[in-house]
Amino acid sequence: MSCRSQKIRIIGVPMDLGQSRRGVDMGPSALRYAGLTEKLQQLGYATVDSGNLDIPGHFTLAGTSLAERLVPIREGLERTYAMARQAVNRGEIPIFLGGDHSIAIGTVGGITHDREVGLLWIDAHGDFNTPASSPSQNVHGMALATLLGYGAGELIDIGRPGRKIRPENVVLIGTRDLDRQEREMLRISGCAVYTMREIDEIGIGAVLGRALAVLERFDTIHVSLDLDVMDPIEAPGVGTPSTGGLTYREGQLIMEVLADTKTLGSVDIVEINPILDIHNRTAQVAVDLAASLFGKKIL
Repeated sequence: MSCRSQKIRIIGVPMDLGQSRRGVDMGPSALRYAGLTEKLQQLGYATVDSGNLDIPGHFTLAGTSLAERLVPIREGLERTYAMARQAVNRGEIPIFLGGDHSIAIGTVGGITHDREVGLLWIDAHGDFNTPASSPSQNVHGMALATLLGYGAGELIDIGRPGRKIRPENVVLIGTRDLDRQEREMLRISGCAVYTMREIDEIGIGAVLGRALAVLERFDTIHVSLDLDVMDPIEAPGVGTPSTGGLTYREGQLIMEVLADTKTLGSVDIVEINPILDIHNRTAQVAVDLAASLFGKKIL
């Protein structure tokens, strides 16, 4: 259960091998520059920054095929898994700064090593492709499927063999951009999915109520926040923007309501690409959202 007595450990995972656009490896620096640590300390948390994991970038590879990328991706995610497990065992709340969303294969794997958690996947995309279904062959679009045991065995077995989380433990919010085969796989997956249509029709408050009802049996929730869930007007600095996303206030309400549950156990903040951003706006939005998630209130 989240409280100010828990230490927050910040872990940078500058992975850019899970997708094809350079720059997302600078996401951890952008978040630090936007004042993440200072915001958390102002809220009364003790913070420790472990720096960045040493992960090779695209520029170190001779080619860009999935087969060539899988080896360094796996090595980086094994280290991420270990860091996640260690933080949880120390009783800390880890915040993982991406990097692309493939880092969640390691983060969610590590935090679930010794316990079950609820997973809230806040993302414009389903990330439910496999190498057989993916048009792009980008691992960041396979992360959730991998965690549920679908796709490349080299990734599924990171940290420990087999799937890392059950579908009934997973809720997606903000989904709006799916590949054809991915759509069918996600539909039958057993995960709860709340698309932008549900948000438009019944409002973000009602969607949150339904999402939290799915996860209410868990004492601990992991939030995996991909900044492309926000509308590009709010968060332009992402590699795969998708129009029609969350407004700033919808994003804030999600975080405020989650904070009220006092079940936050760990967080991913991913897919910020400073090269594509405007005056670090996307990182600043992410820091504002994180502050609300950790208890910042209007009154």
